[in-house]
Amino acid sequence: MAEALRLADPERQLALAYARGDVRPAIESLWLLDERMGAIVAAAREPMIGQMRLIWWRDALMALDDSDATIPAEPLLARLADLCASHDVSGADLARLEEGWSVLLEGESPDDAAIMTHGRCRGAPLFTMSAAILGATGDGVEAAGEAWALTDLGHRLRSAPGRFLARADAAKRLSGLGIGRWPRALRPLGILAVLARRDAELPVEQQRRQGSPARILRAMAFGVIGR
Repeated sequence: MAEALRLADPERQLALAYARGDVRPAIESLWLLDERMGAIVAAAREPMIGQMRLIWWRDALMALDDSDATIPAEPLLARLADLCASHDVSGADLARLEEGWSVLLEGESPDDAAIMTHGRCRGAPLFTMSAAILGATGDGVEAAGEAWALTDLGHRLRSAPGRFLARADAAKRLSGLGIGRWPRALRPLGILAVLARRDAELPVEQQRRQGSPARILRAMAFGVIGR
């Protein structure tokens, strides 16, 4: 069952190809968790039901740090248990992503504070944990993660003011980052960041075209030459 799990985002699939083979399954598991939480929020017609599902995941992830806990038979959770056992990432670290997603369900439409919380509690830990698994550090990785999440949100929200705020803040954060100076090991994160930089600068009424040939070529160019 676990082997059937696959990232839905074609650009994250491509970015994953530039990770070292020995850490690729762990990075994929981490990114699958982020996708799963995003899918829960997107499908939540009743916010409370969505929050309950996210809380289930938060509690199940926290339990990975308890050797006596009974782990539910969920394929992705089994993969995440392997991730925690093999890398310097804890269940509590993984559980931090829940706040970044659940904040989007707290009102009819995310306000400015919720949007900023999403970037801080989703993107920053996601990139930080990814970098730890990849075994490298780079200036501004956490900020790039926040900006990437804000950009992604800026193409998900229905509210035009919300999309504008998320993209504008992301563009500001990404403009001064030396992503091209990151170590080669961080190329998967660099690919996501350079695509986010393009997306953050799009007019609020224009949506990105994920998986388009131009974007794939840009991602591949960064993956090969690092800029």
